Amino acid sequence: MSNLKMVAPCLFGIEGIAADEFKRMGFEKVTAENGRVLLEGDDNLLVRANINSRFAERILINMGEFDAFTFTELFDNVKNMPWEEYIGREDAFPVNGWSINSQLSSIPDCQSIIKKAIVERLKSKYNISWFNETATEYRVRFSIHKNRVTMMIDTSGEGLHKRGYRRNSNAAPLKETLAAAICDMARIYPDSQVYDAFCGSGTLLIESAMMAKKMAPGLRRSFAAERFPQISESVWREERLRAQSLILTDIDFRATGFDIDPDAVELTLKNAKFAGVEKYVNASVRDVRNFVAPQERCLVLANPPYGERLLDVREAEELYKVMGEKFNFGNGQKYFIISPHDEFEKFFGEVADKRRKLYNGMIKCQLFMYFKKR
Repeated sequence: MSNLKMVAPCLFGIEGIAADEFKRMGFEKVTAENGRVLLEGDDNLLVRANINSRFAERILINMGEFDAFTFTELFDNVKNMPWEEYIGREDAFPVNGWSINSQLSSIPDCQSIIKKAIVERLKSKYNISWFNETATEYRVRFSIHKNRVTMMIDTSGEGLHKRGYRRNSNAAPLKETLAAAICDMARIYPDSQVYDAFCGSGTLLIESAMMAKKMAPGLRRSFAAERFPQISESVWREERLRAQSLILTDIDFRATGFDIDPDAVELTLKNAKFAGVEKYVNASVRDVRNFVAPQERCLVLANPPYGERLLDVREAEELYKVMGEKFNFGNGQKYFIISPHDEFEKFFGEVADKRRKLYNGMIKCQLFMYFKKR
Protein backbone atom coordinates (compact mmCIF):
# COMPACT_ATOMS: atom_id res chain seq x y z
CA MET A 1 0.00 0.00 0.00
CA SER A 2 1.91 2.99 -1.28
CA ASN A 3 -0.36 5.94 -0.53
CA LEU A 4 -2.54 5.54 2.53
CA LYS A 5 -4.74 8.20 4.04
CA MET A 6 -4.69 8.02 7.82
CA VAL A 7 -6.38 9.60 10.81
CA ALA A 8 -4.61 9.98 14.15
CA PRO A 9 -7.08 10.97 16.92
CA CYS A 10 -5.50 12.80 19.84
CA LEU A 11 -6.50 14.63 22.99
CA PHE A 12 -7.87 18.13 22.49
CA GLY A 13 -5.14 20.71 22.94
CA ILE A 14 -2.20 18.66 21.68
CA GLU A 15 -3.02 18.44 17.97
CA GLY A 16 -0.13 20.74 17.01
CA ILE A 17 2.35 18.76 19.11
CA ALA A 18 1.19 15.51 17.50
CA ALA A 19 1.40 17.02 14.00
CA ASP A 20 4.98 18.18 14.57
CA GLU A 21 5.93 14.71 15.75
CA PHE A 22 4.52 13.12 12.59
CA LYS A 23 6.52 15.56 10.46
CA ARG A 24 9.67 14.54 12.30
CA MET A 25 8.83 10.90 11.53
CA GLY A 26 8.92 11.65 7.82
CA PHE A 27 5.29 12.35 6.95
CA GLU A 28 5.05 15.10 4.33
CA LYS A 29 1.28 15.59 4.24
CA VAL A 30 0.16 16.44 7.77
CA THR A 31 -2.95 18.42 8.72
CA ALA A 32 -3.93 19.19 12.33
CA GLU A 33 -7.63 19.48 13.08
CA ASN A 34 -9.69 19.56 16.29
CA GLY A 35 -8.97 16.32 18.10
CA ARG A 36 -7.15 14.63 15.24
CA VAL A 37 -4.32 14.80 12.72
CA LEU A 38 -4.76 13.78 9.07
CA LEU A 39 -1.82 11.98 7.44
CA GLU A 40 -0.73 10.45 4.16
CA GLY A 41 2.03 7.90 3.72
CA ASP A 42 3.05 4.34 2.91
CA ASP A 43 3.13 1.11 4.94
CA ASN A 44 6.40 2.05 6.62
CA LEU A 45 5.03 5.35 7.85
CA LEU A 46 1.85 3.70 9.14
CA VAL A 47 3.92 1.20 11.11
CA ARG A 48 6.37 3.91 12.20
CA ALA A 49 3.50 6.03 13.50
CA ASN A 50 2.15 3.17 15.60
CA ILE A 51 5.52 2.33 17.13
CA ASN A 52 6.77 5.88 17.66
CA SER A 53 3.83 8.18 18.35
CA ARG A 54 3.81 9.57 21.90
CA PHE A 55 0.73 11.74 21.47
CA ALA A 56 -1.77 10.02 19.14
CA GLU A 57 -4.46 7.75 20.56
CA ARG A 58 -4.65 5.49 17.50
CA ILE A 59 -3.58 5.25 13.87
CA LEU A 60 -6.57 4.64 11.62
CA ILE A 61 -6.79 4.03 7.87
CA ASN A 62 -9.16 6.62 6.43
CA MET A 63 -11.59 4.80 4.11
CA GLY A 64 -13.40 7.99 3.17
CA GLU A 65 -15.53 10.94 4.29
CA PHE A 66 -18.97 12.18 3.30
CA ASP A 67 -21.98 14.09 4.59
CA ALA A 68 -24.99 12.08 5.77
CA PHE A 69 -28.28 13.35 7.14
CA THR A 70 -30.28 10.12 6.71
CA PHE A 71 -29.63 6.42 7.25
CA THR A 72 -30.09 5.88 3.51
CA GLU A 73 -27.23 8.30 2.77
CA LEU A 74 -25.11 6.59 5.42
CA PHE A 75 -25.81 3.12 3.98
CA ASP A 76 -25.20 4.07 0.36
CA ASN A 77 -21.93 5.89 0.99
CA VAL A 78 -20.50 3.14 3.20
CA LYS A 79 -21.51 0.47 0.66
CA ASN A 80 -19.63 2.33 -2.09
CA MET A 81 -16.29 2.09 -0.23
CA PRO A 82 -13.71 -0.57 -1.24
CA TRP A 83 -13.88 -2.70 1.93
CA GLU A 84 -12.74 -5.78 0.01
CA GLU A 85 -9.26 -4.22 -0.26
CA TYR A 86 -8.84 -5.08 3.43
CA ILE A 87 -11.57 -7.41 4.67
CA GLY A 88 -11.45 -10.98 3.38
CA ARG A 89 -14.32 -13.45 3.20
CA GLU A 90 -13.41 -15.04 6.56
CA ASP A 91 -12.36 -11.88 8.39
CA ALA A 92 -14.14 -10.22 11.32
CA PHE A 93 -15.19 -6.58 11.16
CA PRO A 94 -16.84 -5.26 14.34
CA VAL A 95 -18.14 -1.68 14.10
CA ASN A 96 -17.82 1.05 16.74
CA GLY A 97 -17.90 4.82 16.74
CA TRP A 98 -19.46 8.06 17.92
CA SER A 99 -21.71 10.88 16.79
CA ILE A 100 -21.78 14.50 17.98
CA ASN A 101 -24.07 17.34 16.89
CA SER A 102 -25.46 15.31 13.99
CA GLN A 103 -28.81 14.20 12.60
CA LEU A 104 -27.76 10.57 12.98
CA SER A 105 -27.42 10.55 16.75
CA SER A 106 -28.25 6.91 17.61
CA ILE A 107 -24.95 5.03 17.89
CA PRO A 108 -26.54 1.52 17.85
CA ASP A 109 -28.52 2.39 14.71
CA CYS A 110 -25.42 3.79 12.99
CA GLN A 111 -23.46 0.66 13.90
CA SER A 112 -26.19 -1.57 12.49
CA ILE A 113 -26.53 0.40 9.23
CA ILE A 114 -22.75 0.54 8.66
CA LYS A 115 -22.35 -3.18 9.39
CA LYS A 116 -25.16 -4.02 6.97
CA ALA A 117 -23.66 -1.79 4.27
CA ILE A 118 -20.25 -3.46 4.54
CA VAL A 119 -21.87 -6.91 4.46
CA GLU A 120 -23.80 -6.02 1.31
CA ARG A 121 -20.62 -4.72 -0.33
CA LEU A 122 -18.67 -7.87 0.50
CA LYS A 123 -21.55 -10.15 -0.54
CA SER A 124 -21.43 -8.68 -4.02
CA LYS A 125 -17.62 -8.98 -4.20
CA TYR A 126 -17.24 -12.51 -2.79
CA ASN A 127 -20.50 -14.05 -4.02
CA ILE A 128 -21.33 -15.41 -0.57
CA SER A 129 -24.31 -14.78 1.70
CA TRP A 130 -22.79 -15.56 5.12
CA PHE A 131 -19.63 -14.33 6.87
CA ASN A 132 -18.12 -16.48 9.63
CA GLU A 133 -15.84 -13.68 10.84
CA THR A 134 -13.30 -16.12 12.30
CA ALA A 135 -10.05 -14.89 10.72
CA THR A 136 -8.22 -11.54 10.99
CA GLU A 137 -10.10 -8.81 12.83
CA TYR A 138 -10.49 -5.43 11.17
CA ARG A 139 -12.06 -3.02 13.62
CA VAL A 140 -14.19 -0.55 11.71
CA ARG A 141 -14.54 2.83 13.39
CA PHE A 142 -16.77 5.73 12.43
CA SER A 143 -17.00 9.33 13.57
CA ILE A 144 -19.90 11.64 12.79
CA HIS A 145 -19.38 15.30 13.62
CA LYS A 146 -21.87 17.90 12.42
CA ASN A 147 -23.20 15.35 9.89
CA ARG A 148 -19.72 14.73 8.46
CA VAL A 149 -18.96 10.99 8.49
CA THR A 150 -15.45 9.54 8.53
CA MET A 151 -15.08 5.78 8.04
CA MET A 152 -11.87 4.16 9.27
CA ILE A 153 -10.09 0.87 9.99
CA ASP A 154 -8.13 0.67 13.25
CA THR A 155 -4.50 -0.43 12.87
CA SER A 156 -3.49 0.02 16.52
CA GLY A 157 -5.74 -2.32 18.49
CA GLU A 158 -5.40 -1.14 22.06
CA GLY A 159 -5.07 2.64 22.33
CA LEU A 160 -1.54 3.94 21.81
CA HIS A 161 -1.56 5.42 25.31
CA LYS A 162 -1.21 1.82 26.52
CA ARG A 163 2.55 1.53 26.22
CA GLY A 164 2.66 -1.75 28.12
CA TYR A 165 4.56 -0.57 31.19
CA ARG A 166 1.67 0.47 33.40
CA ARG A 167 0.40 -2.91 34.61
CA ASN A 168 -1.31 -1.17 37.51
CA SER A 169 -2.07 2.44 38.36
CA ASN A 170 -3.19 4.56 41.26
CA ALA A 171 -6.71 5.95 41.69
CA ALA A 172 -6.27 8.98 39.40
CA PRO A 173 -3.67 8.18 36.75
CA LEU A 174 -2.59 10.71 34.15
CA LYS A 175 -3.04 9.37 30.63
CA GLU A 176 0.32 8.50 29.08
CA THR A 177 -0.31 10.55 25.94
CA LEU A 178 -1.15 13.63 28.03
CA ALA A 179 1.89 13.09 30.25
CA ALA A 180 4.07 12.88 27.14
CA ALA A 181 2.59 16.15 25.84
CA ILE A 182 3.42 17.87 29.14
CA CYS A 183 6.99 16.53 28.90
CA ASP A 184 7.23 17.82 25.34
CA MET A 185 6.10 21.31 26.39
CA ALA A 186 8.61 21.23 29.25
CA ARG A 187 11.34 20.40 26.71
CA ILE A 188 13.02 17.27 27.97
CA TYR A 189 16.65 16.77 26.99
CA PRO A 190 19.08 13.86 27.52
CA ASP A 191 20.68 15.78 30.43
CA SER A 192 17.46 17.07 32.05
CA GLN A 193 16.86 16.68 35.77
CA VAL A 194 13.15 16.05 36.35
CA TYR A 195 11.22 16.03 39.64
CA ASP A 196 7.64 15.12 40.47
CA ALA A 197 6.30 15.83 43.96
CA PHE A 198 3.14 13.75 43.35
CA CYS A 199 4.51 10.86 41.30
CA GLY A 200 1.49 8.52 41.70
CA SER A 201 2.14 5.60 39.33
CA GLY A 202 5.14 7.41 37.82
CA THR A 203 3.71 8.33 34.43
CA LEU A 204 5.32 11.77 34.13
CA LEU A 205 8.69 10.43 35.26
CA ILE A 206 8.60 7.44 32.93
CA GLU A 207 7.39 9.39 29.89
CA SER A 208 10.11 11.99 30.47
CA ALA A 209 12.76 9.26 30.74
CA MET A 210 11.57 7.60 27.54
CA MET A 211 11.60 10.96 25.79
CA ALA A 212 15.12 11.73 27.01
CA LYS A 213 16.33 8.35 25.73
CA LYS A 214 14.41 8.76 22.46
CA MET A 215 12.81 5.41 23.25
CA ALA A 216 9.79 4.69 21.05
CA PRO A 217 6.74 4.17 23.30
CA GLY A 218 5.40 1.27 21.21
CA LEU A 219 8.51 -0.90 21.12
CA ARG A 220 7.24 -3.21 23.86
CA ARG A 221 3.71 -3.86 22.58
CA SER A 222 1.87 -5.34 19.64
CA PHE A 223 -0.60 -3.80 17.17
CA ALA A 224 -3.71 -4.97 15.34
CA ALA A 225 -2.16 -4.32 11.91
CA GLU A 226 0.61 -6.85 12.60
CA ARG A 227 -2.02 -9.43 11.62
CA PHE A 228 -3.02 -7.61 8.41
CA PRO A 229 -1.70 -9.54 5.36
CA GLN A 230 -1.61 -6.22 3.45
CA ILE A 231 1.43 -5.15 5.53
CA SER A 232 4.55 -7.28 5.25
CA GLU A 233 6.17 -8.64 8.40
CA SER A 234 9.45 -7.26 7.07
CA VAL A 235 8.07 -3.72 7.41
CA TRP A 236 7.40 -4.29 11.11
CA ARG A 237 10.90 -5.72 11.60
CA GLU A 238 12.47 -2.85 9.69
CA GLU A 239 10.62 -0.18 11.68
CA ARG A 240 11.32 -1.81 15.04
CA LEU A 241 15.01 -1.99 14.20
CA ARG A 242 14.91 1.65 13.13
CA ALA A 243 13.29 2.68 16.42
CA GLN A 244 15.77 0.57 18.39
CA SER A 245 18.70 2.23 16.64
CA LEU A 246 17.56 5.70 17.70
CA ILE A 247 17.63 4.95 21.44
CA LEU A 248 20.27 6.90 23.36
CA THR A 249 22.21 4.89 25.93
CA ASP A 250 24.77 7.31 27.35
CA ILE A 251 22.72 10.14 28.89
CA ASP A 252 22.84 12.14 32.12
CA PHE A 253 19.07 12.25 32.55
CA ARG A 254 17.58 11.75 36.02
CA ALA A 255 13.94 11.59 37.12
CA THR A 256 13.09 11.75 40.82
CA GLY A 257 9.63 11.27 42.24
CA PHE A 258 8.03 11.67 45.63
CA ASP A 259 4.65 10.66 46.97
CA ILE A 260 3.04 10.54 50.40
CA ASP A 261 1.71 7.04 49.61
CA PRO A 262 4.29 4.21 49.92
CA ASP A 263 2.23 2.05 47.54
CA ALA A 264 2.43 4.76 44.88
CA VAL A 265 6.21 4.92 45.24
CA GLU A 266 6.47 1.15 44.89
CA LEU A 267 4.21 1.28 41.84
CA THR A 268 6.35 4.00 40.23
CA LEU A 269 9.48 1.88 40.60
CA LYS A 270 7.75 -1.23 39.24
CA ASN A 271 6.36 0.63 36.25
CA ALA A 272 9.76 2.19 35.52
CA LYS A 273 11.23 -1.30 35.44
CA PHE A 274 8.50 -2.55 33.08
CA ALA A 275 9.25 0.44 30.83
CA GLY A 276 12.98 -0.29 30.81
CA VAL A 277 13.97 3.05 32.36
CA GLU A 278 14.58 1.99 35.97
CA LYS A 279 18.20 3.16 35.65
CA TYR A 280 16.98 6.75 35.31
CA VAL A 281 14.01 6.85 37.70
CA ASN A 282 14.10 7.07 41.49
CA ALA A 283 11.20 7.50 43.89
CA SER A 284 10.74 7.76 47.64
CA VAL A 285 8.08 8.55 50.23
CA ARG A 286 7.81 12.25 51.00
CA ASP A 287 5.04 14.71 51.76
CA VAL A 288 4.99 17.78 49.53
CA ARG A 289 5.28 19.84 52.73
CA ASN A 290 8.81 18.47 53.00
CA PHE A 291 9.65 19.00 49.33
CA VAL A 292 12.83 20.96 48.70
CA ALA A 293 13.41 22.11 45.14
CA PRO A 294 17.00 21.62 43.98
CA GLN A 295 19.10 24.74 43.69
CA GLU A 296 20.37 23.81 40.23
CA ARG A 297 18.61 23.86 36.87
CA CYS A 298 15.73 21.38 36.85
CA LEU A 299 12.18 20.72 35.69
CA VAL A 300 9.40 20.08 38.18
CA LEU A 301 6.38 18.38 36.61
CA ALA A 302 3.27 17.96 38.75
CA ASN A 303 -0.25 16.59 38.60
CA PRO A 304 -1.41 17.44 42.14
CA PRO A 305 -4.45 15.63 43.58
CA TYR A 306 -7.84 17.15 42.87
CA GLY A 307 -11.38 15.95 43.58
CA GLU A 308 -14.86 17.06 42.64
CA ARG A 309 -16.27 16.95 46.17
CA LEU A 310 -16.13 20.20 48.10
CA LEU A 311 -13.85 18.82 50.81
CA ASP A 312 -11.43 17.47 48.20
CA VAL A 313 -11.38 20.82 46.39
CA ARG A 314 -10.62 22.69 49.61
CA GLU A 315 -7.84 20.24 50.44
CA ALA A 316 -6.46 20.72 46.94
CA GLU A 317 -6.49 24.49 47.41
CA GLU A 318 -4.49 24.11 50.61
CA LEU A 319 -2.09 21.89 48.74
CA TYR A 320 -1.64 24.57 46.05
CA LYS A 321 -0.67 27.05 48.78
CA VAL A 322 1.92 24.63 50.13
CA MET A 323 3.30 24.15 46.62
CA GLY A 324 3.62 27.91 46.21
CA GLU A 325 5.66 28.05 49.39
CA LYS A 326 7.89 25.08 48.56
CA PHE A 327 8.50 25.61 44.83
CA ASN A 328 11.24 28.23 44.78
CA PHE A 329 12.30 30.19 41.70
CA GLY A 330 15.47 31.88 40.51
CA ASN A 331 18.13 29.23 39.92
CA GLY A 332 16.93 27.72 36.67
CA GLN A 333 13.98 25.79 38.09
CA LYS A 334 10.98 25.48 35.80
CA TYR A 335 7.54 24.28 36.84
CA PHE A 336 4.81 22.64 34.75
CA ILE A 337 1.68 21.96 36.77
CA ILE A 338 -1.59 20.59 35.41
CA SER A 339 -4.82 21.36 37.24
CA PRO A 340 -8.56 21.66 36.49
CA HIS A 341 -8.92 24.44 39.08
CA ASP A 342 -9.65 27.79 37.39
CA GLU A 343 -8.11 29.70 40.29
CA PHE A 344 -4.98 27.63 40.70
CA GLU A 345 -2.71 30.68 40.34
CA LYS A 346 -4.54 32.48 43.14
CA PHE A 347 -3.81 29.71 45.63
CA PHE A 348 -0.34 28.94 44.27
CA GLY A 349 0.56 32.61 44.69
CA GLU A 350 2.18 33.11 41.28
CA VAL A 351 0.75 34.00 37.88
CA ALA A 352 1.92 31.53 35.24
CA ASP A 353 4.25 32.71 32.49
CA LYS A 354 2.10 30.73 30.07
CA ARG A 355 -1.02 28.58 30.20
CA ARG A 356 -2.22 25.82 27.89
CA LYS A 357 -5.74 24.36 27.81
CA LEU A 358 -5.66 20.55 27.90
CA TYR A 359 -8.08 17.70 28.53
CA ASN A 360 -7.41 14.83 30.90
CA GLY A 361 -10.09 12.49 29.59
CA MET A 362 -13.25 14.58 29.80
CA ILE A 363 -11.86 16.91 32.47
CA LYS A 364 -10.91 20.34 31.18
CA CYS A 365 -7.55 21.33 32.66
CA GLN A 366 -4.84 23.88 32.20
CA LEU A 367 -1.12 23.44 32.18
CA PHE A 368 0.39 26.27 34.22
CA MET A 369 3.94 26.93 33.05
CA TYR A 370 6.53 28.80 35.10
CA PHE A 371 9.90 29.23 33.40
CA LYS A 372 10.97 32.84 34.01
CA LYS A 373 13.12 34.01 36.89
CA ARG A 374 11.23 35.70 39.71
